[in-house]
Amino acid sequence: MVENGGEKPLKKMSEAFNDLAITVNSQDLHLQLAPFCHACSLVSPLLSFLGIAFMFAEMDYVNKVNDLAETSNSITTLQALIDQDIQANTVRKLGSHTRNLLRVKRSLDMIKVLFEKMIATKGDSLEEAAFDAYTQVFEQHHGAAIRKAVGDGMYALPTRPQLMSKLNEDENSACILMQNYITSSTAVIRYVEKLFLSNELGLNW
Repeated sequence: MVENGGEKPLKKMSEAFNDLAITVNSQDLHLQLAPFCHACSLVSPLLSFLGIAFMFAEMDYVNKVNDLAETSNSITTLQALIDQDIQANTVRKLGSHTRNLLRVKRSLDMIKVLFEKMIATKGDSLEEAAFDAYTQVFEQHHGAAIRKAVGDGMYALPTRPQLMSKLNEDENSACILMQNYITSSTAVIRYVEKLFLSNELGLNW
């Protein structure tokens, strides 16, 4: 059964992050904000497919990607975005572009870990893979209420076959695309982290 009008969100996502990885692996190039935001926007459908366990992540993620996308009309690169907040002394201010970038980076990281766990495990349940991804990336940054809501929502995760159906992929094609995203997003995530660390901003806030 073909869902979502035959769209292939995982394929689009994989290809967009591959394009970003080519840029960040070219040492002379700064990563442009607009294509970064476009690639990030392609992750949103996957978060929505994961159901209520990750509803907090989807809503927060979409808002922050939209903020960065609007900002890309006036700021061209990720480096320039961070530079502007540093100059204005607003880096850690609630709603700052730099703060939003850090949180978008965490969602990209969580999806990467989720895919790694899915490739490494068998069976129809996604619960272990999703819980491990949440625990590894987000748990330390969340209070008790959100942690409980995520835990309670794990029962509503789609099964692995259901997720493949929503993505319009079979097991083999999905694993190839997930591995492609893992490889390309790793380069992008490291690039973003280096921007924060080189500006002595830290990552755990």
